[in-house]
Amino acid sequence: MNVATSVLSRVHPVSERRQTPSPAVAASATRRRILIVEDEAPIRELLRLHLTLAGFDIDEVAEGTAALERARTDRFDLIVLDVMVPGLDGITLCRAIRSQGVNMASAILMLTARDTEADKVLGLESGADDYLTKPFGIREMVARVGAILRRNERTDAPPSAAAVRQVRSRDMALDPERREAVVRGGLVELTKQEFDLLYLLAARPGIVYSRSALLTKVWSDDTYVTERTVDTVISRLRRKVELDAQNPALILTAWGVGYKFVDVE
Repeated sequence: MNVATSVLSRVHPVSERRQTPSPAVAASATRRRILIVEDEAPIRELLRLHLTLAGFDIDEVAEGTAALERARTDRFDLIVLDVMVPGLDGITLCRAIRSQGVNMASAILMLTARDTEADKVLGLESGADDYLTKPFGIREMVARVGAILRRNERTDAPPSAAAVRQVRSRDMALDPERREAVVRGGLVELTKQEFDLLYLLAARPGIVYSRSALLTKVWSDDTYVTERTVDTVISRLRRKVELDAQNPALILTAWGVGYKFVDVE
């Protein structure tokens, strides 16, 4: 059984598939655009069908190079990205999207037939927000899409009065209203998760946060992330804000506990 057949075999009966989406999913999907990057036509059609039924506007691309051209010119709320697409593989494509263009901060859900921890970590470290292994259940896929977009809605919302203060610390200035990070005098592009995690740590220098606490505060009610997700986002952050990501001076590890921002000197 190939991957496409495996995925299709887990879809629910037609009568169940065509149920009206829940109000929560429908509300989060209003005029939201999703780009599907998948070379297997049956899977691509399956995703298009169910995401359209959930209320999303869908664009499709079957090849990596063409997908990068679209991602650099057209703005999407979410990109569903298969790892093994021809032309430009999904890992390289994900990194390219995160490096420049209008979708640098857009959500990315990575699809792959590989299910080892190393493959998942590689996908997350390349900039993906979440990771789904084939074969997958269609309900889980739609639920994950909704969870990612709800999380992005929370970070797009205007900050509360208690959260608008700018943070200025060693080598860094963070503005939560503009969602800007300036490190050693230069503007650093961060995804929503990266900014929220960095702001939380930098706002209380020296305070150690466990991975579970960071999950609760940054990812809130998203049930599809694990403590490993914290490690991968920290790793991405260090590559962006540290002079030497292997020997961090700002975002420090509290061994056996979690992470903290360097104490004020």
